[in-house]
Amino acid sequence: MSIFKRDDSPAYDLSNFTLLIVEDSQYMQSLMASMLRVFGVGDIMVCDSSKEAQDILTITQARKTSKYATKVDIVLTDWLMPKGSGEELLKWIRSNEEDEIRFLPVIVVSGYTTEYVTARARDLGANETLVKPVSGNGLASRICSVIDNPRPFINISGYFGPDRRRTVMVFQGPERRVMKVKEVVKVKK
Repeated sequence: MSIFKRDDSPAYDLSNFTLLIVEDSQYMQSLMASMLRVFGVGDIMVCDSSKEAQDILTITQARKTSKYATKVDIVLTDWLMPKGSGEELLKWIRSNEEDEIRFLPVIVVSGYTTEYVTARARDLGANETLVKPVSGNGLASRICSVIDNPRPFINISGYFGPDRRRTVMVFQGPERRVMKVKEVVKVKK
């Protein structure tokens, strides 16, 4: 089985995907793992703290040459956990020196998705956020979004992560730039 498109035709084969669930509630761990199995995810890892997730990612993502290595493809993390928060994990992932860790897609899952939490997760580099209680459609849509719409990563002062802009804005004012884009490209060469 796989995740389905809206017209119920198979869209993805996730049998080669590995997802890491970072969640302190055993019930939520079980619920999300069950959904992922129904979606056809090949390997599901589960842990209950930010620290344990860091240990798992350090080990799995470092295996660059082994054909038997299980690398994590997407991280699903709770935001509030007693043994290290999703916020701490997200900071650690985005500031990691290893590209295999730093560029991992992260979906923040939380029952406390206030505007502040959503903005904070986005500003720390989360690819997506998902509100608890988790539904199959919600989880599938976030996973599909990460797969279908991989956003370029931005590295600017104070931020590293996926481009936070979701829409293309067309400027509707007068042209005030000193140089045209073609001229800037020529100067840089």
